[in-house]
Amino acid sequence: MRIFKKPFKYQFVKANKKRGIPDGLWSKCPRCSQFIFNKILQENLKVCPKCEYHFSLTAWERIEFLTDQNSFQELYAGLEPLDPLKFAGPKSYPQKLEEERNMTSLKEAAIVGEALIQKRRAALTVTDSRFIMGSMGSVVGEKITRIAEHALGEKIPLVIVSGSGGGARMYEGMLSLMQMAKTSGVLSELKKNHIPFISVLTHPTMAGVMASFAGLGDVIIAEPHALIGFTGPRVIKQTIKQDLPEGFQTSEFNLEHGMIDMVVPRKNLKETIARLIDYLT
Repeated sequence: MRIFKKPFKYQFVKANKKRGIPDGLWSKCPRCSQFIFNKILQENLKVCPKCEYHFSLTAWERIEFLTDQNSFQELYAGLEPLDPLKFAGPKSYPQKLEEERNMTSLKEAAIVGEALIQKRRAALTVTDSRFIMGSMGSVVGEKITRIAEHALGEKIPLVIVSGSGGGARMYEGMLSLMQMAKTSGVLSELKKNHIPFISVLTHPTMAGVMASFAGLGDVIIAEPHALIGFTGPRVIKQTIKQDLPEGFQTSEFNLEHGMIDMVVPRKNLKETIARLIDYLT
């Protein structure tokens, strides 16, 4: 016998779908797989708070944290590469450059200028690995040469922060290779005139860049665990058919073998450069 005479009316309510995490709020550390809230990552200078993995910085991010606020004045910003070889491939050189400019909002792989680093006046260059892997074309070589000449004329130290995994730029052929000798030559003039040159190596610094200006600093600093060398370890291993030592071509390996002078965490880099400027001048 039913207690209620009126029939039951069932209402099916459709459950709301579980909300996903909005894009752009979290980053995953490539080394320890820790998920890091992007705001925390930015406040920590893009260094993983768990394992201290150093994420890559853009050129403008690097300039912002290395220099005193609003002190950076960009120089030679109007220089842009040409296509003298009329390079033919899956994409033409002008097409490749246009893609890179749209992706990075940069005109080239290097930004140069003058700034204050903890109130010390310095000429500064930063290369950006996002722009054709930070490779050195004729404009990158010209910018580095001009900023070195500026440092020479003003008698101020030169700081170059390298982040290049591309070396010479194949789209420019021999014109790109010439920049190795060109930049090395102007840096020798700094040395003759006792103008300090501090080279900072970040991940990655490889190939023609490492074989020219990046390896010629009066003091060579590297960020922790950066890949530093000429040819990548995979290619070397395939060539010599031998296993490579543990940590081969890392900053720490290069420091142990005398290739660089210091390994400095990012949070201490600005202070270290300022102190070196005092020592060297």
